[in-house]
This record gives sequence, structure tokens and C-alpha cells, in this order.
Amino acid sequence: MLRLIQKWLKAGVLEDGVLTVSDRGTGQGSVISPLLANVYLHYVFDLWAERWRHREAVGNVIIVRYADDLIIGFELDKDARRFQEAMCHRLREFSLSLHPEKTRLIEFGRFAVERRAHRRLGKPETFNFLGFTFICGTSSGGQFQIKRKTRRDRMRAKLKEIKEEMRQRRHHSIPEQGHWLRQVVTGFFAYHAVPTNIWSLGTFRFRIIDLWRRSLRRRSQKDGTTWRRITKLANDFLPRARILHPWPQERFAVKYPRWEPSARMGPARFCAGGAQ
Repeated sequence: MLRLIQKWLKAGVLEDGVLTVSDRGTGQGSVISPLLANVYLHYVFDLWAERWRHREAVGNVIIVRYADDLIIGFELDKDARRFQEAMCHRLREFSLSLHPEKTRLIEFGRFAVERRAHRRLGKPETFNFLGFTFICGTSSGGQFQIKRKTRRDRMRAKLKEIKEEMRQRRHHSIPEQGHWLRQVVTGFFAYHAVPTNIWSLGTFRFRIIDLWRRSLRRRSQKDGTTWRRITKLANDFLPRARILHPWPQERFAVKYPRWEPSARMGPARFCAGGAQ
């Protein structure tokens, strides 16, 4: 593994036919970057943050990290500000820094709406994480609910990529195009079909259908692909927009005690999605 990591670090980046080799860090988007980030940040951040959480924090603290992306929730504002200052100092010791444009301290949660309304600051801010925009919302029963929606810029980029690919496949047979589009939509839904995101799923599917209709009409000036026909094709090939992932309280409620005498461990509690 160490030999492979050394080769990855020396491989360089090939961009527009030009090879660039750097003696610092890894190329952005490199397949080795997430692995090295997890190894490095485990000791630089995770262990330190867990210790700070138990020793320094006054209120509750929730930490979620995916590679180099971090979301940290604080019960108390003073804890958030103290942690941000301590984290900047900690990262500087290891030649790391926070991205100035992507690092924000915002008021978010079940009481954010009331507090900001009392101070006449408008709606709570939103934040992006792992391809979703997180919003303070309410359920159909009027209760507080965190809503997740696909980031608009990510959806636009994906649709632009599909449009370019459809241009290359314009003269393929309709069944071939339909099977390919089914794979594309299925893959998009597999990640983005989370609760509260049904509108984005429907929008994405509609845009795909519209792109398909426009692509078929450009194959010939006499092509008469109507909405009725393209709707039938979409129903035959494309999956319907529906939620595929469970609600967070259902996913994280999978807990069961298990005792393994052979492991010489006492009763342990396992939680799907992360240790508790």
C-alpha cells in the first residue's frame, strides 16, 4: 500500500496533454486524495475534535466529516466560536487551513427561524454538503424538519454533461438511447432520492425527457416527435421519480445489542451509519 501511495504522489497531473508534477500534495480529484485525507485528518482532526468535544464543549456537539468536507453542529453559539478558533490554530500546526469562502458560521436548526425572526434577520441560511442543499423547513404537520434538495449547480452541470453525450448518440436507435438514459436516471436517483427531495427528482426527469425530445427532433427536419410520443417513450424506459432512501430516524434506529464471547468483549451497541 505504501508503494502504491508513493507512485500516486509522483504520478503528476495530465491536463490538456501537459504533464505537471508537483512535490506537494495530490492533484485535485485524484483517486488517492480521499484516502490520504482520511488517514491524515483522522490524527490531525478527528481524535483532537473528539477530545475537545468531551473536555471543552459546554453544550452538545455533532461532527460529520467526509474526506475534507466538514459539518459541525453546536448547541451553543459560544462553543461554535471557541471551536472555530481552536480548529484554525490546530490546522496551522499541520500546514493546513480552512477555505475562507467555504467556511461559514451560520444559525441553523429548530430554533433558528424564531430567533432570526425576532431579530428581523429573515429566513435561516442554508448550506451545501455532499451534493445537497440543507434547509430549515417544516413537515406537513408543522413540525421542524431539515429538508435536503439537490444542489442546483450540480444538477445543471449534470444536465449539461448529458446534453453533450446525447448529441453524440443522436443517431443511435431509440431503444439504445432509452437504455442509456435509464442507466443515467437510475444512477442519479440512487444517490439523490432522499426524503424531501422528490421535487428535484421530478425536475431532473422532466429535463431529461425534454432533452431527449429535442435531440430526436434534430435528427431530421421531418421528425414529428410530440410530447405524447416522448411521454410514452419515457414511461417505457425511464424510472419514475420516487424516494428510495429511508428517513434519517429510520436509518439510524437500526440498533441491536450483540455479545461475542470469542471476541472477549462485553455487550456492544452497533449503529448503522456510524458509531454511537
